[in-house]
Amino acid sequence: MKKYILFDNDGVLVETEIWYYEASKKALKEFFDINLQFDEYMDIMAHGKTAWEPALKLGLSEEKIAVARDKRNQYYQQFLRTENIEIENVKDILHQLSQNFQMGIVTTSRRVDFEIIHHNRGITDFMDFVLCEEDYTHAKPHPEPYLTGLKLFDASKNEAIVVEDSQRGLTSAYQAGIECVVVHNEFTKTHDFSKATYKIEKLSELVNLLKFPTNS
Repeated sequence: MKKYILFDNDGVLVETEIWYYEASKKALKEFFDINLQFDEYMDIMAHGKTAWEPALKLGLSEEKIAVARDKRNQYYQQFLRTENIEIENVKDILHQLSQNFQMGIVTTSRRVDFEIIHHNRGITDFMDFVLCEEDYTHAKPHPEPYLTGLKLFDASKNEAIVVEDSQRGLTSAYQAGIECVVVHNEFTKTHDFSKATYKIEKLSELVNLLKFPTNS
């Protein structure tokens, strides 16, 4: 019987992934005259690498990349404060789910970005905890993030289900031995989701999905 839901954040509860790409693209162009193509970025993200792979391949120093990364973070935070990142009816969906499940967020976001994203948004009101990148040693696609979530709930793998939208997130859940629901996202639609337990078109479908055998 499922009792716990572990949510990814970006692309599942808020629509932020496109803005992380745009911020990275802008910084790479500005500092290194590198044109980060969308397909290249998708491949990088699917395998849990960083947006700075093109710069590393050119032999650019970590010091130079660090300066560009700081600027990227500034651009990203500006986008978070000014762009529409809402996912339709997300609070209503979480309210329904909270009647039957305990819930937590497991994200690779930095906590400073997470707090900007969720300021006065009300989503975290439904969560027992939030795990950001500072809370574990190995990021997705490593299983540690979701295994850490299980420990916080003191839950078995069979009692939990993960909700993701990316290949690296699915890989993290799969390697942790936790069933995973993948929510369709145009931004990650080219990723390999063959290991997903379930696939849904939008988050609202999760309510009915969890009334089926996974919750019986």
